[in-house]
Amino acid sequence: MHTIKKGTNKFYIGETEERSKAEITFNEQDGSVIVIDHTYVADDLRGQGVAGELVDRVVSYAREHGKKINPECSYAKSKMEKTSTYRDVLV
Repeated sequence: MHTIKKGTNKFYIGETEERSKAEITFNEQDGSVIVIDHTYVADDLRGQGVAGELVDRVVSYAREHGKKINPECSYAKSKMEKTSTYRDVLV
């Protein structure tokens, strides 16, 4: 498990938001929908489930704040559609 930090419209892994080694970015629409638009994981972290951890963190954030998620990023969309426990937050 990696330490995931909250940034400006993103969750990330790394020293700083600007020097992240992995991130998932999003925008909020109408105050009730989180649109995930990008997921990135550096080569040295790939294959360790990092992207899945980032999606899980956004899902937790959405639940904590009573929001739904519209995953426009292809990875996040696939992950969320395949994971039955995420369906409650899908738009």
